Amino acid sequence: MANIQSQIKRNKQNEVARMRNKSVRSEMKTREKLALDAAASGDADAAREALRAAQSSVDTAVSKGILHKRTAARRKSRLVRQVELTLAG
Repeated sequence: MANIQSQIKRNKQNEVARMRNKSVRSEMKTREKLALDAAASGDADAAREALRAAQSSVDTAVSKGILHKRTAARRKSRLVRQVELTLAG
């Protein structure tokens, strides 16, 4: 446990930020999973709608500083590729 006042404050701030970031990350992962599940079901319209929601949640994570923009671009690219391959196959 820290005994320096500034470090105690930083620890409290880090914990608040961690909890805030956790919910955004969780939402992003859930949306990605729903997009993949929709694609696996074979419904193209539902899959594309879920994909759009997943991309939006990734962009939200970038705007909040949780993901780097290149990481987001990579995740979206891979997700689109997976959904399209699943729908095609």
